[in-house]
Amino acid sequence: MAGLPPYSQPRMPHPRHYRVVALPGEGIGPEVVESALTVLQHLAQQHGFSVQIDRGLIGQPALVKQGSYFSEVTAQLCQGADGILFGAVTQGGLLELRKRFDFFANLRPIRPSPSLLQASPLKPERLQDVDILIVRELTSGLYFGPCGRSIEVDGSYGYHTMRYTDNEIRRIAKVALQKAADRRHHLTIAHKENALPCLPWTRLVQEVAPSFAHVTVESMLVDNLAMQLVMNPQRFDVILAGNLFGDILSDIGGALVGSIGLLGSASLNADGFGLYEAVHGTASDLAGRGVANPLGTIAAVELMLQQWGETSAADRLRQVQEQLLAAGYRTLDLSPQPGDQIVATQELVELFLQAL
Repeated sequence: MAGLPPYSQPRMPHPRHYRVVALPGEGIGPEVVESALTVLQHLAQQHGFSVQIDRGLIGQPALVKQGSYFSEVTAQLCQGADGILFGAVTQGGLLELRKRFDFFANLRPIRPSPSLLQASPLKPERLQDVDILIVRELTSGLYFGPCGRSIEVDGSYGYHTMRYTDNEIRRIAKVALQKAADRRHHLTIAHKENALPCLPWTRLVQEVAPSFAHVTVESMLVDNLAMQLVMNPQRFDVILAGNLFGDILSDIGGALVGSIGLLGSASLNADGFGLYEAVHGTASDLAGRGVANPLGTIAAVELMLQQWGETSAADRLRQVQEQLLAAGYRTLDLSPQPGDQIVATQELVELFLQAL
């Protein structure tokens, strides 16, 4: 591992004591974050490490109490933590959080559970052995470029600018190539260079690729890639995408695994400091009903444990999830079938604790 950039290796904080900042946000965020923290604390006791939880505000609650969606108070709370566990927000705070700590490398694993193949709209045989990692650039591109509204003779118009420096593409390429080197040695670049020739993702990635000699690199137009993800997901290993394309492609993962409520993600900066969250949004229609699926946030905790180097705890967390799914326990979003047992959020947490 000598000579690799720091974000390619698990971050090892002060020995086996970790400080986590919980930012529940809005909607079902508070419910799923507290569920995941309960499981994390239980794991910590069993595996010989300790976790301090500090809670902060983001999104609408922060705007009401602190005057902005992402306040300096919250930013200072996050400073020096070993990880941030995030819930969900409707519109403000998340982009500012990502930019403040330069969480440029977003990792989104897509691994269908053998017990949930029937929950996906794809045929089960197309999902066998699917194991995809989407590496998404997270702090540049369309979401952060110049934007605005104006008026001309023809009327009002709006614009957003997709802007990437070559170095921004090169640094996310290094992350994706290293991940491919650690997995099955295949990297697919998502691009739209036929229509966006000034963003030469393929050329820039290939400039970096010789340092990862055992990785095969292919480039694919993003619209074709989206189709191939549905038709033949087994062919993919690591997918590298810019901010917009990665956002869209990773949500296809929700269809592959059976529910977007199952997907977790890690967003890392160059020091290995990370923001961990489920891929789903606020799901405001479910908020307060006690039926939200906490497995996406628990999957995010698994990624956090891996980043800390607590691999035995991370492996145990995934084993228990598979055990519960195999036993037929389902939240409402998992398309329960006859014979399955529908459980609420807190019931699922209690089952986790009992199984652990």
